[in-house]
Amino acid sequence: MTGPENRLDALRDELTRAGVDALWVSDPANVRALSGFTSPADGKVLVTRQGATLYTDARYTVQVEQESPLPAFIARPPATYDHAAPGLEGLRVGFEADSLTVAGLEDLQAAWPGVTLVPLRGVVQGLRAVKSPEEIRQIRAAQALADRVFGEVRPLIRAGVTEQDVAYEIESRLLRAGAESAFGIIVASGPRGALPHGHASGRVIEDGDLVTVDMGARLDGYHSDMTRTVAVGNPSEELRRIYRAVREAEGAAVAAVKPGVRAADLDAVARGILTAHGLGEAFAHSLGHGVGLEVHERPGLRSTSEDVLEPGMIVTIEPGAYVPGLGGVRIEDLLLVTEDGHEVLSRSPIEEL
Repeated sequence: MTGPENRLDALRDELTRAGVDALWVSDPANVRALSGFTSPADGKVLVTRQGATLYTDARYTVQVEQESPLPAFIARPPATYDHAAPGLEGLRVGFEADSLTVAGLEDLQAAWPGVTLVPLRGVVQGLRAVKSPEEIRQIRAAQALADRVFGEVRPLIRAGVTEQDVAYEIESRLLRAGAESAFGIIVASGPRGALPHGHASGRVIEDGDLVTVDMGARLDGYHSDMTRTVAVGNPSEELRRIYRAVREAEGAAVAAVKPGVRAADLDAVARGILTAHGLGEAFAHSLGHGVGLEVHERPGLRSTSEDVLEPGMIVTIEPGAYVPGLGGVRIEDLLLVTEDGHEVLSRSPIEEL
Protein backbone atom coordinates (compact mmCIF):
# COMPACT_ATOMS: atom_id res chain seq x y z
CA MET A 1 0.00 0.00 0.00
CA THR A 2 1.90 3.09 -1.25
CA GLY A 3 -0.45 6.07 -1.07
CA PRO A 4 -3.98 7.48 -1.25
CA GLU A 5 -4.80 5.80 -4.57
CA ASN A 6 -3.98 2.31 -3.29
CA ARG A 7 -5.91 2.93 -0.09
CA LEU A 8 -8.94 4.00 -2.10
CA ASP A 9 -8.88 0.71 -4.04
CA ALA A 10 -8.63 -1.26 -0.80
CA LEU A 11 -11.38 0.86 0.76
CA ARG A 12 -13.79 0.04 -2.06
CA ASP A 13 -13.28 -3.65 -1.31
CA GLU A 14 -14.08 -2.95 2.34
CA LEU A 15 -17.22 -1.06 1.38
CA THR A 16 -18.41 -4.05 -0.61
CA ARG A 17 -17.94 -6.25 2.44
CA ALA A 18 -19.82 -3.71 4.55
CA GLY A 19 -22.76 -3.67 2.14
CA VAL A 20 -22.59 0.00 1.18
CA ASP A 21 -22.12 1.82 -2.13
CA ALA A 22 -20.14 4.82 -0.90
CA LEU A 23 -18.55 6.36 2.19
CA TRP A 24 -18.69 9.92 3.52
CA VAL A 25 -15.34 10.39 5.29
CA SER A 26 -15.25 13.00 8.05
CA ASP A 27 -12.50 11.83 10.41
CA PRO A 28 -9.56 14.24 9.85
CA ALA A 29 -6.85 11.55 9.92
CA ASN A 30 -8.84 9.44 7.47
CA VAL A 31 -9.38 12.43 5.18
CA ARG A 32 -5.61 12.97 5.04
CA ALA A 33 -4.86 9.27 4.56
CA LEU A 34 -7.19 9.08 1.54
CA SER A 35 -6.51 12.47 -0.02
CA GLY A 36 -3.07 13.71 1.04
CA PHE A 37 -4.69 17.00 2.14
CA THR A 38 -2.79 18.27 5.20
CA SER A 39 -5.56 20.48 6.64
CA PRO A 40 -7.99 17.58 6.99
CA ALA A 41 -10.05 19.09 9.82
CA ASP A 42 -11.48 21.38 7.16
CA GLY A 43 -12.13 18.67 4.58
CA LYS A 44 -14.35 15.72 3.77
CA VAL A 45 -13.99 12.95 1.20
CA LEU A 46 -16.77 11.13 -0.64
CA VAL A 47 -15.65 7.73 -1.90
CA THR A 48 -17.86 5.95 -4.46
CA ARG A 49 -17.40 2.98 -6.77
CA GLN A 50 -16.47 5.34 -9.60
CA GLY A 51 -14.15 7.76 -7.86
CA ALA A 52 -13.48 10.02 -4.89
CA THR A 53 -13.94 13.75 -4.33
CA LEU A 54 -12.32 16.00 -1.73
CA TYR A 55 -14.55 18.74 -0.34
CA THR A 56 -13.14 21.83 1.34
CA ASP A 57 -13.55 25.60 1.21
CA ALA A 58 -11.90 28.46 -0.65
CA ARG A 59 -9.19 29.03 1.97
CA TYR A 60 -7.50 25.87 0.68
CA THR A 61 -7.87 26.14 -3.11
CA VAL A 62 -4.13 26.41 -3.80
CA GLN A 63 -3.17 23.98 -1.03
CA VAL A 64 -5.47 21.28 -2.41
CA GLU A 65 -4.00 21.70 -5.89
CA GLN A 66 -0.51 21.21 -4.44
CA GLU A 67 -1.24 18.31 -2.13
CA SER A 68 -4.07 16.09 -3.29
CA PRO A 69 -4.42 13.87 -6.35
CA LEU A 70 -8.20 13.83 -5.88
CA PRO A 71 -10.59 16.09 -7.75
CA ALA A 72 -11.82 18.78 -5.36
CA PHE A 73 -15.05 20.72 -5.01
CA ILE A 74 -14.47 24.04 -3.29
CA ALA A 75 -17.52 25.18 -1.34
CA ARG A 76 -19.13 25.13 2.07
CA PRO A 77 -22.25 23.21 3.09
CA PRO A 78 -24.98 23.10 1.94
CA ALA A 79 -23.40 23.51 -1.51
CA THR A 80 -21.10 20.60 -0.65
CA TYR A 81 -24.03 18.27 -0.05
CA ASP A 82 -25.91 19.56 -3.10
CA HIS A 83 -22.92 18.73 -5.32
CA ALA A 84 -22.74 15.16 -4.03
CA ALA A 85 -26.47 14.45 -3.99
CA PRO A 86 -27.22 13.53 -7.65
CA GLY A 87 -24.76 10.63 -7.68
CA LEU A 88 -26.03 9.20 -4.41
CA GLU A 89 -29.77 8.96 -4.99
CA GLY A 90 -31.08 5.53 -3.99
CA LEU A 91 -27.71 4.33 -2.67
CA ARG A 92 -26.53 3.06 0.69
CA VAL A 93 -23.91 5.52 1.92
CA GLY A 94 -21.75 4.79 4.94
CA PHE A 95 -20.69 7.46 7.40
CA GLU A 96 -18.06 7.36 10.12
CA ALA A 97 -20.04 6.86 13.30
CA ASP A 98 -17.02 7.60 15.49
CA SER A 99 -16.45 11.08 14.07
CA LEU A 100 -19.65 12.48 12.52
CA THR A 101 -21.61 14.54 15.01
CA VAL A 102 -25.35 14.16 15.51
CA ALA A 103 -25.79 17.58 13.92
CA GLY A 104 -23.66 16.50 10.96
CA LEU A 105 -25.77 13.40 10.49
CA GLU A 106 -28.96 15.44 10.60
CA ASP A 107 -27.53 17.72 7.91
CA LEU A 108 -26.81 14.72 5.66
CA GLN A 109 -30.28 13.30 6.25
CA ALA A 110 -31.86 16.61 5.29
CA ALA A 111 -29.66 17.06 2.21
CA TRP A 112 -29.91 13.48 0.93
CA PRO A 113 -33.50 12.30 1.59
CA GLY A 114 -33.22 9.56 -1.02
CA VAL A 115 -30.10 8.06 0.52
CA THR A 116 -29.87 5.30 3.14
CA LEU A 117 -27.18 6.35 5.62
CA VAL A 118 -25.34 3.48 7.30
CA PRO A 119 -23.09 3.90 10.37
CA LEU A 120 -19.65 2.30 10.00
CA ARG A 121 -16.76 2.07 12.44
CA GLY A 122 -13.02 1.69 11.86
CA VAL A 123 -13.11 0.93 8.12
CA VAL A 124 -10.43 3.41 7.07
CA GLN A 125 -8.56 3.05 10.37
CA GLY A 126 -8.01 -0.62 9.58
CA LEU A 127 -6.41 0.30 6.25
CA ARG A 128 -4.18 2.88 7.95
CA ALA A 129 -2.69 0.25 10.27
CA VAL A 130 -0.16 -0.78 7.60
CA LYS A 131 2.01 2.19 6.69
CA SER A 132 3.30 3.11 3.25
CA PRO A 133 7.06 3.53 2.74
CA GLU A 134 6.63 7.31 2.81
CA GLU A 135 4.68 7.15 6.07
CA ILE A 136 7.37 4.95 7.61
CA ARG A 137 9.96 7.53 6.56
CA GLN A 138 7.97 10.32 8.20
CA ILE A 139 7.39 8.44 11.46
CA ARG A 140 11.03 7.44 11.54
CA ALA A 141 11.98 11.13 11.22
CA ALA A 142 9.59 12.12 14.01
CA GLN A 143 11.09 9.49 16.31
CA ALA A 144 14.65 10.50 15.43
CA LEU A 145 13.80 14.05 16.46
CA ALA A 146 12.23 12.84 19.71
CA ASP A 147 15.35 10.81 20.47
CA ARG A 148 17.57 13.82 19.82
CA VAL A 149 15.51 16.06 22.08
CA PHE A 150 15.38 13.52 24.88
CA GLY A 151 19.15 13.15 24.70
CA GLU A 152 19.53 16.91 25.09
CA VAL A 153 17.10 17.09 28.01
CA ARG A 154 18.18 14.00 29.95
CA PRO A 155 21.07 15.80 31.76
CA LEU A 156 18.57 18.43 32.93
CA ILE A 157 16.45 15.88 34.82
CA ARG A 158 17.96 16.30 38.27
CA ALA A 159 17.07 17.19 41.82
CA GLY A 160 15.81 20.74 42.24
CA VAL A 161 14.08 21.21 38.89
CA THR A 162 10.34 20.88 38.46
CA GLU A 163 8.48 18.48 36.22
CA GLN A 164 7.21 21.52 34.30
CA ASP A 165 10.81 22.66 33.74
CA VAL A 166 11.54 19.32 32.05
CA ALA A 167 8.39 19.45 29.93
CA TYR A 168 9.18 23.03 28.85
CA GLU A 169 12.67 22.05 27.73
CA ILE A 170 11.25 19.18 25.66
CA GLU A 171 8.48 21.21 24.06
CA SER A 172 10.62 24.25 23.26
CA ARG A 173 13.22 22.08 21.52
CA LEU A 174 10.55 20.34 19.46
CA LEU A 175 9.12 23.70 18.40
CA ARG A 176 12.53 25.05 17.43
CA ALA A 177 13.00 21.96 15.24
CA GLY A 178 9.79 22.70 13.34
CA ALA A 179 7.69 20.08 15.13
CA GLU A 180 5.36 20.06 18.10
CA SER A 181 4.62 17.71 20.94
CA ALA A 182 2.63 14.68 19.82
CA PHE A 183 0.53 14.91 23.02
CA GLY A 184 0.60 16.48 26.47
CA ILE A 185 4.08 15.66 27.77
CA ILE A 186 4.09 13.32 30.76
CA VAL A 187 6.71 14.00 33.43
CA ALA A 188 5.82 12.11 36.61
CA SER A 189 8.36 12.00 39.43
CA GLY A 190 8.49 10.32 42.82
CA PRO A 191 5.04 9.30 44.10
CA ARG A 192 3.44 10.96 41.05
CA GLY A 193 5.00 8.18 38.98
CA ALA A 194 2.01 6.08 40.09
CA LEU A 195 -0.11 8.18 37.69
CA PRO A 196 0.12 6.53 34.25
CA HIS A 197 -0.85 9.83 32.63
CA GLY A 198 0.75 12.18 35.14
CA HIS A 199 1.19 15.32 33.05
CA ALA A 200 3.96 17.63 34.21
CA SER A 201 3.23 19.48 37.43
CA GLY A 202 5.04 21.98 39.61
CA ARG A 203 6.48 19.21 41.80
CA VAL A 204 10.20 19.60 42.45
CA ILE A 205 12.17 16.48 41.53
CA GLU A 206 14.04 15.03 44.52
CA ASP A 207 17.07 12.85 45.07
CA GLY A 208 15.98 9.20 45.00
CA ASP A 209 13.10 9.75 42.58
CA LEU A 210 12.29 7.76 39.52
CA VAL A 211 11.03 10.11 36.80
CA THR A 212 8.84 8.85 33.97
CA VAL A 213 8.99 10.92 30.77
CA ASP A 214 6.48 10.03 28.03
CA MET A 215 6.96 12.17 24.94
CA GLY A 216 6.72 12.22 21.18
CA ALA A 217 7.14 14.52 18.21
CA ARG A 218 4.48 15.48 15.70
CA LEU A 219 6.35 16.24 12.49
CA ASP A 220 4.54 16.98 9.21
CA GLY A 221 1.40 15.43 10.66
CA TYR A 222 2.96 12.13 11.74
CA HIS A 223 3.62 11.13 15.34
CA SER A 224 6.19 9.32 17.42
CA ASP A 225 5.81 7.99 20.97
CA MET A 226 8.41 6.90 23.54
CA THR A 227 8.74 6.62 27.32
CA ARG A 228 11.81 6.42 29.50
CA THR A 229 11.92 6.17 33.28
CA VAL A 230 15.15 7.59 34.68
CA ALA A 231 16.72 7.68 38.11
CA VAL A 232 17.71 10.80 39.99
CA GLY A 233 20.24 9.95 42.68
CA ASN A 234 19.75 6.60 44.38
CA PRO A 235 16.21 5.19 44.27
CA SER A 236 15.10 2.67 46.89
CA GLU A 237 15.63 -1.04 46.35
CA GLU A 238 11.87 -1.54 45.89
CA LEU A 239 11.78 1.04 43.09
CA ARG A 240 14.78 -0.64 41.51
CA ARG A 241 13.01 -4.02 41.73
CA ILE A 242 9.95 -2.61 39.99
CA TYR A 243 12.12 -0.98 37.33
CA ARG A 244 13.97 -4.20 36.58
CA ALA A 245 10.68 -6.12 36.32
CA VAL A 246 9.23 -3.62 33.84
CA ARG A 247 12.44 -3.62 31.82
CA GLU A 248 12.35 -7.42 31.65
CA ALA A 249 8.71 -7.37 30.50
CA GLU A 250 9.40 -4.70 27.89
CA GLY A 251 12.41 -6.53 26.50
CA ALA A 252 10.53 -9.82 26.23
CA ALA A 253 7.56 -8.23 24.47
CA VAL A 254 9.82 -6.34 22.05
CA ALA A 255 11.66 -9.56 21.21
CA ALA A 256 8.34 -11.26 20.38
CA VAL A 257 7.25 -8.69 17.78
CA LYS A 258 7.03 -10.16 14.28
CA PRO A 259 4.46 -10.70 11.53
CA GLY A 260 1.68 -13.14 12.37
CA VAL A 261 1.80 -12.58 16.13
CA ARG A 262 -1.53 -11.83 17.77
CA ALA A 263 -1.58 -8.49 19.57
CA ALA A 264 -3.30 -10.15 22.52
CA ASP A 265 -0.45 -12.64 22.82
CA LEU A 266 2.10 -9.80 23.03
CA ASP A 267 0.12 -8.27 25.86
CA ALA A 268 0.15 -11.64 27.61
CA VAL A 269 3.94 -11.90 27.34
CA ALA A 270 4.53 -8.67 29.25
CA ARG A 271 1.62 -9.15 31.65
CA GLY A 272 2.77 -12.66 32.54
CA ILE A 273 6.25 -11.44 33.48
CA LEU A 274 4.91 -8.62 35.63
CA THR A 275 2.46 -10.99 37.30
CA ALA A 276 5.33 -13.32 38.16
CA HIS A 277 7.00 -10.37 39.88
CA GLY A 278 3.84 -9.64 41.87
CA LEU A 279 3.03 -6.60 39.71
CA GLY A 280 0.20 -7.90 37.53
CA GLU A 281 -2.41 -5.64 39.12
CA ALA A 282 0.00 -2.71 38.96
CA PHE A 283 0.07 -2.98 35.13
CA ALA A 284 -2.99 -0.80 34.69
CA HIS A 285 -3.25 -0.41 30.91
CA SER A 286 -2.77 -2.25 27.63
CA LEU A 287 0.66 -3.08 26.21
CA GLY A 288 0.61 -0.65 23.31
CA HIS A 289 -0.97 0.71 20.16
CA GLY A 290 -0.35 1.74 16.61
CA VAL A 291 1.13 5.15 15.81
CA GLY A 292 0.80 7.25 12.67
CA LEU A 293 -1.42 10.17 11.72
CA GLU A 294 -2.81 9.75 15.22
CA VAL A 295 -0.74 8.92 18.27
CA HIS A 296 -3.18 6.14 19.20
CA GLU A 297 -4.49 4.04 16.32
CA ARG A 298 -4.76 0.46 15.09
CA PRO A 299 -3.54 -2.09 15.92
CA GLY A 300 -4.48 -2.23 19.60
CA LEU A 301 -2.09 -4.32 21.71
CA ARG A 302 -4.41 -5.41 24.51
CA SER A 303 -5.75 -8.64 25.91
CA THR A 304 -9.06 -8.39 24.03
CA SER A 305 -7.57 -7.37 20.67
CA GLU A 306 -8.21 -9.44 17.55
CA ASP A 307 -5.48 -7.65 15.60
CA VAL A 308 -2.57 -9.61 14.11
CA LEU A 309 0.74 -7.94 13.33
CA GLU A 310 1.65 -7.38 9.68
CA PRO A 311 4.76 -5.96 8.00
CA GLY A 312 4.52 -2.18 7.81
CA MET A 313 2.69 -1.72 11.09
CA ILE A 314 4.26 0.67 13.60
CA VAL A 315 3.46 -0.07 17.23
CA THR A 316 4.45 0.84 20.75
CA ILE A 317 5.50 -1.65 23.42
CA GLU A 318 4.97 0.07 26.78
CA PRO A 319 4.47 -2.06 29.90
CA GLY A 320 4.32 -0.25 33.22
CA ALA A 321 3.78 -0.77 36.93
CA TYR A 322 2.22 1.84 39.20
CA VAL A 323 2.18 1.64 43.00
CA PRO A 324 0.19 4.35 44.80
CA GLY A 325 2.21 6.17 47.44
CA LEU A 326 5.50 4.87 46.07
CA GLY A 327 5.83 5.64 42.37
CA GLY A 328 5.84 3.93 39.03
CA VAL A 329 7.77 2.83 35.97
CA ARG A 330 6.97 2.73 32.27
CA ILE A 331 9.36 1.91 29.44
CA GLU A 332 8.13 2.35 25.89
CA ASP A 333 9.72 1.73 22.53
CA LEU A 334 8.41 2.42 19.03
CA LEU A 335 8.75 -0.52 16.63
CA LEU A 336 8.33 -1.14 12.92
CA VAL A 337 7.10 -4.63 12.06
CA THR A 338 9.32 -5.92 9.24
CA GLU A 339 8.99 -8.89 6.90
CA ASP A 340 11.01 -11.14 9.22
CA GLY A 341 10.73 -9.49 12.64
CA HIS A 342 10.98 -5.91 13.78
CA GLU A 343 13.09 -2.77 13.92
CA VAL A 344 13.21 -0.63 17.05
CA LEU A 345 12.82 2.96 15.89
CA SER A 346 13.34 4.56 19.31
CA ARG A 347 17.05 4.72 20.03
CA SER A 348 17.24 6.51 23.40
CA PRO A 349 19.14 4.36 25.89
CA ILE A 350 17.20 2.41 28.51
CA GLU A 351 19.01 2.90 31.80
CA GLU A 352 20.37 0.13 33.98
CA LEU A 353 19.27 0.19 37.62
